[in-house]
Amino acid sequence: MPSKKALVRRPSPRLAEGLVTHIEREKVDVELAVEQWEAYVAALRTHGWETIEVDPADDCPDSVFVEDTVVMYKNVAVITRPGAEARREETIGVEEAVARLGCSVNWIWEPGTLDGGDVLKIGDTIYVGRGGRTNAAGVQQLRAAFEPLGARVVAVPVSKVLHLKSAVTALPDGTVVAHIPKVDRPSLFPRFLSVPEESGSHVVLLGGSKLLMAASAPRTAELLSDLGHEVVAVDISEFEKLEGCVTCLSVRLRDLYA
Repeated sequence: MPSKKALVRRPSPRLAEGLVTHIEREKVDVELAVEQWEAYVAALRTHGWETIEVDPADDCPDSVFVEDTVVMYKNVAVITRPGAEARREETIGVEEAVARLGCSVNWIWEPGTLDGGDVLKIGDTIYVGRGGRTNAAGVQQLRAAFEPLGARVVAVPVSKVLHLKSAVTALPDGTVVAHIPKVDRPSLFPRFLSVPEESGSHVVLLGGSKLLMAASAPRTAELLSDLGHEVVAVDISEFEKLEGCVTCLSVRLRDLYA
């Protein structure tokens, strides 16, 4: 029986100081961000997910982007070593949370760097974006942790966006969705659907045909609805100002052993 647990982490009061790499800095409304985060968590719960709050990391502005701190495959958690040094302390609370859930815990060690946002799982294939925040040693260590468990790790170049999942995610049938101008090599993915908006390339699979998406991608929502998916839209405007998207605000644990 697949599990439906999701790790989430409350925004830091210092959220507005979060890192931006590929976009111009805009003013972040932290109060509004907290409201948006609460609505995002409520959407997960409404669709059958048990949300587990990781202890907040108030001194880490980017800590709400919990996806970057851990990569899950089956029952194994790999605690990352974020490419931005300022974010390394974020992993501490997450390590405790996954250990409490009974996961087997591994780590990315120096000189490896890896951000969870660079990892896209489609069945037993794990795509890893090699680019800004994830280096070759990080990719090799992830491969060493997961390939013995039956995964196939495929490294793909990322240069136009912060993370691989800033550019591509996948639908329930494994089709990769992306906004073409942001993808380095679309041909590396076997099935590919081009979407009209950048934020339309971010979907969280809620179960069945339900997709959690940002409200900022109405044309993509229409396209995906037309293909038979049920879109659940949430407004995450304040997180988008920090290069955040719907995937980075939670870690979905689908394969924990009962």
